[in-house]
Amino acid sequence: MTTPARPGPPAARHRSWPWCRQCSGIALDLGSVRTRAWMSGRRMILDVPTVTFPDGGATYPIQRGTIVDTPGTARMVARLLGHRLPRFGRPLLILTTPVLGGVAYRAEARAAVEVLRPRAVLTVPTPRAVAMAVDADLARPLLVVDLGAHLTEVALLADGAVVDARHTALGTSDLDGLTPPTQITEAVVAMVTAMLDQDHTSQTLDALRRGALLAGGGALRPDIAYRLTGRLHAPVQPVPAPHTAAVRGAARLLRATHTHPAVTAITDATHSH
Repeated sequence: MTTPARPGPPAARHRSWPWCRQCSGIALDLGSVRTRAWMSGRRMILDVPTVTFPDGGATYPIQRGTIVDTPGTARMVARLLGHRLPRFGRPLLILTTPVLGGVAYRAEARAAVEVLRPRAVLTVPTPRAVAMAVDADLARPLLVVDLGAHLTEVALLADGAVVDARHTALGTSDLDGLTPPTQITEAVVAMVTAMLDQDHTSQTLDALRRGALLAGGGALRPDIAYRLTGRLHAPVQPVPAPHTAAVRGAARLLRATHTHPAVTAITDATHSH
């Protein structure tokens, strides 16, 4: 008679933050004007200008949603986060990306954050991060409008994925006597109209009827939200703390991803060397 083998010791359960002492994580939102970060074990969001100071002069390494100075971006990230990391830690990093940034943006961003020696870098489109920040129902089509300082994006999510998107190199920092708020609202209306015209399904219309989520610093301006509601003939809902919604959504994804088996394997392999 064969004696059944004794079961081995149970596999160690990957602990959640802040009790997981062997690992760290960062959620990072690289904006053209402000860069925001959340780190595991901390409650507050770090929020600093997107600026670096080579040779004593200020330069701006990210412009209109494009990384124009990768080494400068790396210096800024190192200055913001480098000294806050555990001495021997290698963080898991979730990075928000402009919805139309493409492969080029992700490559430049990944090169910049290598200064933090991450064990893995995962990216999430900013509109999806915004939706996650407010725990939106992603089983239904959702329209997200992100009004940044230098870039305005409109994205349609279906089943949680971006299926259509538009952007314009116009933001709240451009508003002055010659560029009134109506210029931004009309740009958003034009983008939504183009999405409706090119959508051969009912997803964009369903999302519009449901109401758009409004994020970014521009969502703090009630006049813009009011005008958009009137021009779109649909509800427009600013999300809570809209200027930090993207990084909060990335942090939420970071907490969920931290215990995913694939990421746990990366963590265990990293710490075994």
